[in-house]
Amino acid sequence: MPLKKELLIDRDLSWLSFNKRLLEEAQDDSLPIYDRIKFLAIYSSNLDEFFRVRVASLRSLAGLGKKNIKRQLAFSPKKLLQSVLNEVNDQLKDYGGIFQKSILPELKNKGIKLYYNEKILKTHLRECTVFFKSHILAHIQPYFFQPSDKLFIENNGIYFIVELEKLDGSEVTCFAHLRIPTEVPRFLQLSAIGNKHYIAFIDDIIRQNLNFLFKDYKVLNCFSVKLNRDQDVDLENSIDIDIVSNIKKQLEKRKVGVPTRFLYDKSMPDYILKTLVDTLELEIKDLVPGGRYHNLNDLMALPNPIGSALKSKKLTPVSIKVLDDYQSIFKAIEEKDRILHFPYQSYDYILRFFNEAATDPSVTSIKATLYRIAANSVVAQSFISAAKNGKKVEVFVELKARFDEANNIRWAERMIEAGVIVTYSLPDLKVHAKVVLIRRKTDNGVKKFAFFGTGNFNENTAGIYADHGLLTTHNGMTQELESVFHLLQKGTEITLQLKYLLVARHNMQTKLIALIDREIEHVKNGKIGHFIIKLNNLEEETMIEKLYEASRAGVQIDLIIRGICRLRPGIPEISDNIKAIRVVDGFLEHARIFKFYNNGNPELFMSSADWMSRNLHRRIEVGFPIYDEDAFNEISQLLELQLKDNTKARSLDSNLNHHLIHSKTKAVRSQTDFYKYLVDKEKSQKM
Repeated sequence: MPLKKELLIDRDLSWLSFNKRLLEEAQDDSLPIYDRIKFLAIYSSNLDEFFRVRVASLRSLAGLGKKNIKRQLAFSPKKLLQSVLNEVNDQLKDYGGIFQKSILPELKNKGIKLYYNEKILKTHLRECTVFFKSHILAHIQPYFFQPSDKLFIENNGIYFIVELEKLDGSEVTCFAHLRIPTEVPRFLQLSAIGNKHYIAFIDDIIRQNLNFLFKDYKVLNCFSVKLNRDQDVDLENSIDIDIVSNIKKQLEKRKVGVPTRFLYDKSMPDYILKTLVDTLELEIKDLVPGGRYHNLNDLMALPNPIGSALKSKKLTPVSIKVLDDYQSIFKAIEEKDRILHFPYQSYDYILRFFNEAATDPSVTSIKATLYRIAANSVVAQSFISAAKNGKKVEVFVELKARFDEANNIRWAERMIEAGVIVTYSLPDLKVHAKVVLIRRKTDNGVKKFAFFGTGNFNENTAGIYADHGLLTTHNGMTQELESVFHLLQKGTEITLQLKYLLVARHNMQTKLIALIDREIEHVKNGKIGHFIIKLNNLEEETMIEKLYEASRAGVQIDLIIRGICRLRPGIPEISDNIKAIRVVDGFLEHARIFKFYNNGNPELFMSSADWMSRNLHRRIEVGFPIYDEDAFNEISQLLELQLKDNTKARSLDSNLNHHLIHSKTKAVRSQTDFYKYLVDKEKSQKM
């Protein structure tokens, strides 16, 4: 029986509440100014993807026009779309207020002037002109058009729409458009005047030089626009024999996707806007009035002429002496399981694991899954080296990782050239598991070494995403992982015999439900029932229903949810035993962790899977238990700190509003405190 509508929050509105949380960080004047700017940039980047994917999907549903579509979906796409757009508009007003009334004045107070909606000082005009002619001009290509023409502009690009009048006295007007080049940094740091530093958008430098571009015309108007296109191409169900060619064709469709949002300068006259609606074949619902500047995710690269004083001190990854002392990392893993916490500890240990496997003569084979890999991936390069060194290397590459498809194809082709056996995406499925299995000859015969992770094998994002990985030789876990790889290589469903691992589409959901049921039974027997669930997203209705059931039974439930949360916590007699928090800080919380109290005999699992329909039913995901005492204690300490966080955590009410956590105890900031915990632990082991 489906959950009642009022017990579920819409997933898109829920996601927007997470993005709103980023605005709260941007508004926090206790943070260094460049940290606050970073949160504004992330907010903008997130919102762009939201329009390219989620809003595109909602608009498609809203346009189906079937009378029974509402009944089939259990919601009205048109009403939901309007609610989403209303929420976005409210947030964008907040965004503008934060940037103009808080960020810009604070930058000015720090001695930094960002030209914004104002003329550039005469002192800087020549400098801007020189930069325009020497660095920008080569990348600008104006195109003239008439109102009767049909135009095409690229997704996510910033364009100027310029209204022109001929200087020959004919008073004939026309239009031109030009793309703000991405080959040049968005901002130019100009010469200081006294103790004040100046920064300009290249948009304004181009505006200043329009007369140079259009020498035979008088520039009447210039307005900035940006178009988001539908990027949600259907790669999920690709069953083409040549999947690489098929995906390449599908990626080309992204470039010409239908519009989902047309941002334009709100000062643009109606007659120009109407011209653009006609020439770009837009609909009124696509139009979103905005300001003079778009793509403010570029603020991530705003020059910092003053330096480290205006941003948080970067945490130096903790070194692990016990791993450093071993000549071979495999010897360290043979001794006991090793848990790694990124980016608190260095990702170099994972790179070392792969590179040693590539060069160690005792290693005979490597099996791995790749979902999102770095453009200059050391991990993928290690597989190439291993194959060239005569090892059998088998890599499953997920080609349907959204927005990483082209990069994954490129690396897959390079690995194939080197002799790596590459297996591609499965029909109707994505492989999201982060696992590696290595066979190595030892004095006691061939031993299997495994890595299980919550995050991607990507050394670039490993410095931003908070994730964990387990290195183990556990016989049962490595044997079951072997069967998972057999499933991937076979390409068809086979029955997995699983005792240790949790594998989506096989035993993951049933195992999780059984663990929750066990806590319910403990309460029924007069004992304590309690569990902690840490996720990026909580959306799958069966799991939400089970959480409500456990709450009604008296089980105490702590949720740590970064993003989507469709569950409503704190509803009397339904979810009043469920507490939910959201932690937003310098690192992006990305791990999935499940801890069950089990009447004083706790069990701990980690996973690549969120509790979403796609993860539990349409992906291959792997969850894994933590048996090692040190690993268990470290992850438990992280969970405890996050539940005590009264600085960067916010409690969520039944409408997903954020509330500051007031506590009489000392301030707890879970990310920095967990880092300190690892530092102190490492120091104690060196004594």
